[in-house]
Amino acid sequence: MAYTVSRESFDSLASYRVDTNHRLNWASVFVLPVWLRAWWRMFGTEGEQYLCAVKEGDRVIGIAPLVIKNNEASFIGSADVCDYMDFVVVPGMETDFFKVLLDNLRENGINRLNLESLRSDSTVMTYLKTLDQNRGDEILSSEVAVSFEFKLPATWEEYLGMLVAKQRHELRRKLRRLEEEGRVVYRTVENEAETREVTDTFLTLFAGSRSDKAAFMTSKRAEFFRLIVRVMAEAGFFRFGILEFEARPVAMVMCFDYAGTIYLYNSGYESQYSSLSVGIISKALCIKDGIQRGRKRFDFLKGEERYKHHLGGREMPLYNCSINLG
Repeated sequence: MAYTVSRESFDSLASYRVDTNHRLNWASVFVLPVWLRAWWRMFGTEGEQYLCAVKEGDRVIGIAPLVIKNNEASFIGSADVCDYMDFVVVPGMETDFFKVLLDNLRENGINRLNLESLRSDSTVMTYLKTLDQNRGDEILSSEVAVSFEFKLPATWEEYLGMLVAKQRHELRRKLRRLEEEGRVVYRTVENEAETREVTDTFLTLFAGSRSDKAAFMTSKRAEFFRLIVRVMAEAGFFRFGILEFEARPVAMVMCFDYAGTIYLYNSGYESQYSSLSVGIISKALCIKDGIQRGRKRFDFLKGEERYKHHLGGREMPLYNCSINLG
């Protein structure tokens, strides 16, 4: 059966996601239609939206969430707020999808693909890069960052046993010390109304925990964070974890809970409590919460912060890839 390419909307992408007959691999939260729509609403001010699907009859075999600017295509998204980006493809159909997509892009005058924030197991790095090399296209790829993740065990004690002995001892010591200093509660907030109520508290803790985070949180990004909290909570993929000390929020984590994976998107803490290690404790208790919920993987996402090593993270390189379609 011949393949066709159709232009799509965020609404049609959402319908394809809930229709399991398509068997598309929505590999992370950052390729979900709800996320793409939110990013486009806040940052999609330049370029032409180029959402397209490759179909075999009525069946969608892949989706390209792209934006076109000056005859170059890139993902809908940006590396500053989207940790991973990729195409959405039916497993086993990657080669056919990319052959059809590349021909379609060339027919529409697109001469370059500039693709950011690619995991080493992304469709771009595992299929498109090899396909284009065989076709003779010029390809430049480079490692630009690293993320950290690990498989969650069945119990908290098993998790502690996974850590290096020194880090296991340090984590237990930090937890014990905080509990000795006062009443400690870790709670989660998930529904849309409650998450809205505590978003400003999170943004305050985020900006107050480090100078680089304060500089990062521009008014535009703060607006995006508020939007993401709302739409991801409505979709059932969002959670705040709040560490309270003597009934006061002293640290918070902002997480996505999707397809068996906890994504630690961002965090913040009150600097006056840094001596009590409330930042790293909030992350450890987020891991504990994920284990208790039966999740299978914990993803610290992009960044080389030391605590990710200390809490058991394993490196995953991230790449940028540029492909000349001339």
